[in-house]
Amino acid sequence: MPSVAAATASPPVIHPTAMVAAGARIADGCHIGPFCMVGPDAVLEAGVDLVSHVIIEGHSHLAAGVKVMPFATIGLVPQDLKYKGEPTRVTIGARTVIREHATVHRGSVSGAGVTVVGADCMLMVGAHIAHDCVLGDRVLLANNVLLAGHVEIGDMVFVGGGAAVHQFVRIGQQSVIGGLSGVEADVIPYGAVMGNRARMIGLNQIGLKRRGMTHAQRHALRSAFRMMFLGNGSVEERRAAAEAQYPDNPAVAEILAFIRAPSKRGIVKVGRQVSFEDDDAPDA
Repeated sequence: MPSVAAATASPPVIHPTAMVAAGARIADGCHIGPFCMVGPDAVLEAGVDLVSHVIIEGHSHLAAGVKVMPFATIGLVPQDLKYKGEPTRVTIGARTVIREHATVHRGSVSGAGVTVVGADCMLMVGAHIAHDCVLGDRVLLANNVLLAGHVEIGDMVFVGGGAAVHQFVRIGQQSVIGGLSGVEADVIPYGAVMGNRARMIGLNQIGLKRRGMTHAQRHALRSAFRMMFLGNGSVEERRAAAEAQYPDNPAVAEILAFIRAPSKRGIVKVGRQVSFEDDDAPDA
């Protein structure tokens, strides 16, 4: 069996029914399956696999090893009435998997002009990424997740099936969004939200454990969370107290910096019931 390096060094394989426009840049090791359409400004790096019936339009750049399943579309015009055909872009990071019927629209002139999906992401069936969204690495969007324009998502975020995210919302790294949630405000790093409209229900404890945060670190983060969101005093007094209590905790500092950064949507409010499931369980 040939090695991965050998496979990507081989010439691209393009099915006879595929339509690849002149000008498209197709690297070695690419596979373009039946009935795919690739526009003249597309760039496919080594080993990109378009399984079948995939459409790649506009200035779309797919990094090495990206796999796109049938009936997905990348780089179509944004659903923005101000868009008049400007050469905006899409970039898809290495090894990202885009499943059936998912859509990633190109950027718009009302934003940075580029829609970005990071490396090692998975966009499940029917997920939609609107214009000017920016996703970090290892983001997982479950089936039928809807991202409106200009949404920003940090690394290692999980968004549950059927969730919808309002335009300009920021979602911090390693947070989790419950299925069918309607998210209309920013989600702090490491946070967990759910509901319609979404409310903060605690921290992403399971995700933090899986990614190596120790019991002591999780305990400190839980205490800081309670000080910031459930304690006495004004909002700024509570946040200042958490900062003073945990001056050397990078996760606490990251949450505080996220909260204090400019925002068009504000922070998701805390729900009536806040859960810290598994937080006190010692590491195995």
